[in-house]
Amino acid sequence: MNINNLKEIARLVRGDVIEMLTRAGSGHPGGSLSAVDILVTLYYEVMRHNPERPDDDDRDRLILSKGHAAPALYAILSRLGYFDREWLWNLRKCGARLQGHPYAPNTPGVDASSGSLGQGLSFANGCAMRAKLDGKSYRVYCIIGDGETNEGQIWEASMTSTRYGLNNLCCILDYNEFQIDGRIEDIKNPLPFRDKWEAFGWNVFNVNGHSFEELNRAFEEARKIKGKPTMIIARTVKGKGVSFMEGTLEWHGKAPTREEADRALKELGFDSGITF
Repeated sequence: MNINNLKEIARLVRGDVIEMLTRAGSGHPGGSLSAVDILVTLYYEVMRHNPERPDDDDRDRLILSKGHAAPALYAILSRLGYFDREWLWNLRKCGARLQGHPYAPNTPGVDASSGSLGQGLSFANGCAMRAKLDGKSYRVYCIIGDGETNEGQIWEASMTSTRYGLNNLCCILDYNEFQIDGRIEDIKNPLPFRDKWEAFGWNVFNVNGHSFEELNRAFEEARKIKGKPTMIIARTVKGKGVSFMEGTLEWHGKAPTREEADRALKELGFDSGITF
């Protein structure tokens, strides 16, 4: 798929995210929008998967450890045909199939329930170990947040990944610089990221998390690595695509009003302010 097609898909997905959260009246726009290009690259360019066979044992796995970015994942899964797009408009409502964080038993295409930060990489390790033990060729991808690295389990899991030589595991750090309470370096400073993961024995790439070219190149190189896992540190912008949300803490966990949503959707190129 060419870059312009990927950009258009990402634009549509961002529109879906805004509409979903506005209708829900709650949720996390900032970290959902920052992860869109990573997820689009994975699902449209990198991962082996089939919407008609969501439980295919040979599929690649995606573990969204930063589960509050679920709206971006849901929007992509719906556009790929994993479930009816009407599900999106009932996000977070009682009894709805799509809740604020991914819940695998309820949602075709979701490989792991998540939301309690810090746990996704451990789950991804288990998936990658199982693939090696069973002689399976599938790869495992895990997206974590930069604020999530305050969780000690991330580092325990990182040691485990290298201890077992999980070269079939690729983790992506959504490095958008903010967590719920402020800039990451002002809360519990986890920097420098690259030095830490290299010290833990990982292969590490730094990329622009909104560049489909750089993301694709890093994922391709990760496939060639032998004997150790890969960490892709993806520099992103919180709230990417909506000017008044970009790079601001305010939009970590606040849904837009209808007026704000219409403004955001028009910025994204939806003239009517409606995405469907």
